[in-house]
Amino acid sequence: MIIKSLELENFRNYENLNIEFDQGVNILYGDNAQGKTNILEAIYVLSTTKSHKGSKDKEIVNFNADEAHIKAYLDKEGLERRIDMHLRKNKTKGIAIDKVRIKKAAELLGLLNVVFFSPEDLSIIKDSPSERRKFCDRELCQLDQNYLYDLMQYNKVINQRNKILKEISFNKDYREMLSVWDMQLTVYGKKIIDRRAKFVDELNEILSDVHYKLSGKREHMVMNYIPYCTMDQLEDITKANIEKDIRLKMTCAGPHKDDFSFISNDIDLRSYGSQGQQRTAALSLKLSEIEIVKKITRDKPVLLLDDVLSELDSNRQNFLLNNIGDIQTIITCTGLEDFVNNRFKYDKIFKVTEGRVNKEN
Repeated sequence: MIIKSLELENFRNYENLNIEFDQGVNILYGDNAQGKTNILEAIYVLSTTKSHKGSKDKEIVNFNADEAHIKAYLDKEGLERRIDMHLRKNKTKGIAIDKVRIKKAAELLGLLNVVFFSPEDLSIIKDSPSERRKFCDRELCQLDQNYLYDLMQYNKVINQRNKILKEISFNKDYREMLSVWDMQLTVYGKKIIDRRAKFVDELNEILSDVHYKLSGKREHMVMNYIPYCTMDQLEDITKANIEKDIRLKMTCAGPHKDDFSFISNDIDLRSYGSQGQQRTAALSLKLSEIEIVKKITRDKPVLLLDDVLSELDSNRQNFLLNNIGDIQTIITCTGLEDFVNNRFKYDKIFKVTEGRVNKEN
């Protein structure tokens, strides 16, 4: 997979932008708050239909416009593909693939696979369980449309069930409606638990070797799935928790409460790992993410590195950039010193200044 070109109109601070990428390593450099990350965000939105920042469409559209347009030309297995996306402040987004409008945003997923790595990802290991669930869900939603559907349905069930739990305190008759949503919670919840468990197994086949090399052949690491309950327990626990759920006005059990742990040489890195170990683990996770996308899709993802090199020491920088392989990479940074001083290979350089992008080589 190669992104040949990207066009932006009224996206964040870009009124108009047309940029052509090399199939190798592309560097976007410039001072902070100039618009470098906005370019990566646009690519991520094209891939997943959502911002990696969690921003709503109306927040992405330029302040002085009502809608934004993203267009990209791709080279996928030797064929040119085109994605058009309109983001509107007050309406749902419109998406077209090869000039044909699609009815559901989910139809886009899998066409352009990306791996996004930012400084915030270095905290996956030590942050809250929600961040680790988010990592797992983002990847699985790109790779498995069935999982995307099941997750969307499950979230709808949880939202609706929580509304009913809040209403019960005002009207006891609402309690009778819980059984319908409990049944759906069990159906979709079991599918999510099963797919997450399989994903962790698939990832561990790659993760262990990557981390062993990255740690200087000193550490063996595994990712463990910690479900709130097993598939077989979900239905019974949901029923047993009804009084608690009513009292707290929220659904207390299910895969929305799952967690994951990272164990290196029998040490839980979240609780006992050093900052260096946690960062190494996060980097191993992202490099493994690249490999699992290749394995499952039989295609190469596009790697987006958002100012992450400044957060890594020279050894981790070397390992990351030397293990990218032959996938297209787009890197943002504030300066070129790291690349020049370490003689990293790069193919195109762009300077970003106040929403303007100029090619320098």
